[in-house]
Formats: sequence, C-alpha cells, structure tokens
Amino acid sequence: MTDPGSSVSRRTMLAAALVGGSAAAASLAGAPAAQARPGLQPGGKSFTLTVLGTTDLHNNVLNWDYFKDVPYTDAAGNRIGIAQASTLIKAMRAERGAGNCLTLDAGDTIQGTPLAYYYAKVKPASGTVKHPMALAMNEVGYDAVALGNHEFNYGIPLLRTWESQLDFPLLGANVRDVASGRRAFTPYVLKRIDTGNGWVTVGLVGLVTPGCALWDRDNVHGRLDFNGIVEEAKLVIPEVRAAGADVVIVSSHSGATPGSSYGDALPFPENASTQLAEDVPGIDAILVGHAHIEIPERFVLNKATGKQVLLTEPLKWGMRVSVMDLVLAKERGRWSVTSASSHLLDAKTAEADPAVVSAVQAGHDATVKYVNTVIGTSTADLNTATACWSDSPAIDAINYVQATTIKAELAGGPASQLPVLSIAAAFSRTVDVKAGPLTIRDVAGLYIFDNTLLSIKVDGALVKDYLEWSARYFKAVSTITVAPQDLTNAPTSMAPAGTPDYNYDVVYGLDAPLTYDIDVARPVGERIINLSYGGASIGPGQEFALAINNYRQSGGGNFPGVKEAPLLSNSQQEIRQRIIDYVLATGTLDPAVFSQQNWRLVVNGEPLTVTA
Repeated sequence: MTDPGSSVSRRTMLAAALVGGSAAAASLAGAPAAQARPGLQPGGKSFTLTVLGTTDLHNNVLNWDYFKDVPYTDAAGNRIGIAQASTLIKAMRAERGAGNCLTLDAGDTIQGTPLAYYYAKVKPASGTVKHPMALAMNEVGYDAVALGNHEFNYGIPLLRTWESQLDFPLLGANVRDVASGRRAFTPYVLKRIDTGNGWVTVGLVGLVTPGCALWDRDNVHGRLDFNGIVEEAKLVIPEVRAAGADVVIVSSHSGATPGSSYGDALPFPENASTQLAEDVPGIDAILVGHAHIEIPERFVLNKATGKQVLLTEPLKWGMRVSVMDLVLAKERGRWSVTSASSHLLDAKTAEADPAVVSAVQAGHDATVKYVNTVIGTSTADLNTATACWSDSPAIDAINYVQATTIKAELAGGPASQLPVLSIAAAFSRTVDVKAGPLTIRDVAGLYIFDNTLLSIKVDGALVKDYLEWSARYFKAVSTITVAPQDLTNAPTSMAPAGTPDYNYDVVYGLDAPLTYDIDVARPVGERIINLSYGGASIGPGQEFALAINNYRQSGGGNFPGVKEAPLLSNSQQEIRQRIIDYVLATGTLDPAVFSQQNWRLVVNGEPLTVTA
C-alpha cells in the first residue's frame, strides 16, 4: 500500500478502493463532484458532512480464516476484518478532514468467529480482560455502534461488559427493560461538528431488528422487550430533533428488503429499513445492516415529507466501508441536508491498520492456539468423497448434531412431542477427517459455511416434496452401473450449468430412522419411493420438527414449502459451533452413535453402483 501520509497516495488508494458510483470515483480521482468536496464551501453557503459506516463485522478483526489456519480468501478476492476497514476509514478522514467525518457501525459485532467464542466462553471479557472488538473499535475511533441481534448470543452480562469497554455509545432505541419499561440502552447521541460557519448538530440513532426476542429468547425473555423499528422510530426521531439535531442518521440493524424469516411470529417485521425511510419523517440517511448485502447507494421517498432518504449497506465482515456525503445548507441559522450521495470502498485494496493489529495481536494468537487444540477423538475416518451418491457417516454426523440440538431446544415446549428430522448436504467432496485426535479446526471442517440452525414444523407430504426437489440433482440413469459425472449435478432451469453439490440434501431421522430410495430411472418429481419412518410408510399428514439451516429455510435452493412452514425455534447459533460443542461435551465423533443407512440410489428398484 502507498504511504497513507501522502494526500496524493491517499487519493489514489481511495479511488482504487471505490465500489460503484462514477461521480464519487471522479471526486476521489481528483475531479471533485460537488457533493464530495470536504468541509465548508467557498462563501460558507454549504458544508459537506461525511459519514463512514461498517456493519456485520461478526468479530472479524484480522484477515484470517481460523478454521483453515490461513489468511482469508474467497473467489472474489475479498479481504475481511476491521483492521482492513480501519485503513480505509483513516485515509478517508485524512482526505475529507477528520473534523468533517463521523464513523458508525450497524451491529452484529461480537459474534461470528472463534475469536469471539474465545472471549465469550474460554477467556470471557471482564473487568481485567479486554474484548478484542472493544480494543479494535476504540483504536478506529467510532462515534457510535448500533446493537445487532447477535450481540445477545452470549448473554446480557457479556454484552454489558463489552459495552463498558467502548469509548463511544452502544445504541439501541427500541430495546426496553421489562421491569422498568425504560430504554435499556442509549437511544441516540448528539455530535457537534464545527463547520467553520457555526456548529451543526448531528443525531445518531440506533435500532435493532425485533427478531432478537425470538432468536435469543433464553437470554432476553423476561428481561428485555424489543419494539418494532418503525414504531420506535416514530417516538425517538422527534425526540432527537427536539434535542437540537439538524441532521439525523439512523444505524439500523434491519435489512432493506421487506420481510421476516419468522413470518408472523412477532407483530413487527424483521427487515424494516425501507419502511423506516418511507414512514418516519425526519431521517436524512440510514446505515443498513443485518442482510449481508451491498447497497452502494439507494434512495427511498418519505411519504410524509416527499424527501429522499439515503440508504447504504457495506456488505459484511469489514469487506466494505460505506461513505455517505451529506451536503448541508444553512438557512435562518439552522443547517439542513440539501443533497446526499454514497458509495462503498473495498477492503481488498488496503493493508491492515498496524495500530489495530497491534491492539488485538495477543488475542488473535491465543485464538489460533485454541483452534489447533485437540478436543477429542474420531473413532473412524469421516470423509465426503462419495457422499453425493451414497449415505455418508460424515453427513450423518452433521444431521445428528443438528437434530439433537433442536430436540433439546424444543424440550418442554408445545412442539416437544414432535419427532425430529434433519437435513444436510455435502458442501464439499474433499472433507477428510482421519481417525484419531481431533482439533477444533478438524471438527469445524465438517461444516464449512457460517449457516445458523433453526427448526420448522413439516408434515409427511412436505418431506416427500422436499426429497423430490433434492433428487433433481441426479441425471436420469437407465443402467445399474454409472460414473459420477454421468449421475450428479444435473442441469435444471434454476441451474443450467448443473445443480451444485450443496443443493443436494439428505434427510435424517433422530428418534427413529427415516429411510427412502431414490429411483433415478424415474422422471423428476416421481423418484422417491419406499419413504418410511420407523419402518412404517409416512402419512401425508404426519407431523415432524425439521432441523434446517438458515440458508435453506430462507429460500436458498428454492426448496418447496420451507419458507412458509411454521417456525419452531431459531436460536441463530452457528451449526459449525454446535458440532464443536458436541465434541467438547462427548469427547468423540463415533459413527456407531449417529451413522444410519437412510437412503440409497436405485434404477427401476435395483441398487445402483457408482464407479469412481
């Protein structure tokens, strides 16, 4: 990276970092557009306020994959971590003037990596142990951070400890203490900015998706209530304006695409940032979080005022930084926003901020040592080389942990009597856990994605439909011997280049075996035969609890019925961590405990042989 002390170097770096927005690109390249000029304009008639934003950091501090024990990489070449984002934030402050900038985060900060787990469970943050995300964010110099739903995953005491270690406020206007009815967190903060032509007061407000009430029920029930985002904003935004705010920025941990993963289980929607912009007057811009998507710049018309509200979302994990430029004009002694724009900066264009790295290096090193710790034993090899065409103990291990977790979550509740099923797929054909000592990294390699676990209520008809959809993965076969490439990854209208392995799910029964054959000689939609539970044919109205990952339940793969199925539980705990917890608790991964012969491939009823 070029020297961040040089204004030319900074300008070049920021231009390279830009994601989307040609006007912003021009300004960073040295031909400033009006909305991107920093500070007070000639004549003192306008002032540009820059608001820098991150979201969904999920405790990614350094560009490191703890499960692979190597620097993070993906197909897009992204880099992750607040240390990467910090370099861009500090360069932008130097470009625009630090006094003209504010820095926000939109939540989901203290959960998501082994580093987070280490400082929650192994060496919990305390009065003497500093949380790495407090150390890192204090070094960056945030002005405020909003609560995310994952802030509650490790319990309120840990959350309060982290909050106490921050040099800036943790905002959550729509979270109330059950006993007192008062707001449980700071609802907003006012920041005073010297424009060179008087002071402008900026109100920063934090709101979090009310789904916290469901997803962390065990941690918050009877202690915290979560009001709807729009409902609370109608109360708090007038308060902020009455307190003197000329400009109001909301940090909203709630997606911009309307909808709820929990259906009508709560009276308030999960993703309400667009509705917030439409229905609540007095908001100038919204930093969006929760959805893990890129929104470089989006405008939403407020129904009451007819004004455009700026929305932006900087993906996740520190991969992007949002840059909002708000042009203010002064009239009759008060500043107001006259125009706005935003764009994203890409963290892969920057090197890690040495100050942030230094602040968290000891914690990172301790976590690396932890994940390489032997935690148990595998009594047999577990691999996925043939898991896409034959029942695999490796996939059974995932299903068993998912199913037992859900059974425990449902115990004592109205769904406790439902038999539990589970779905899982072979995400990769290269998993190869050897018999013998198991490290945390070995166990986590069984489940390579960051999916979380939930459960839904299904009936026998839906189980059949689900399996039929999954069986689209196979090409039609008429012989009883076939090579893998002539069997798997069938093209479909959804996947014309071939159905990926991760969209072939198998279904597993916990309380009794669920068994079935897939006849690949039959037409798509008619392939599942001999579907039984506990040795008896499944009736279409027979009810089950199905353990399922959030990707699948939210529509990934377009499997039938699951998005509409009643939600039974959603702790939003990572499946990968649940597998680790299981091995820590039992000491072994033993196929004798969980392995079942649930399914097989047949051709006109005869077993199919797949040749390697």
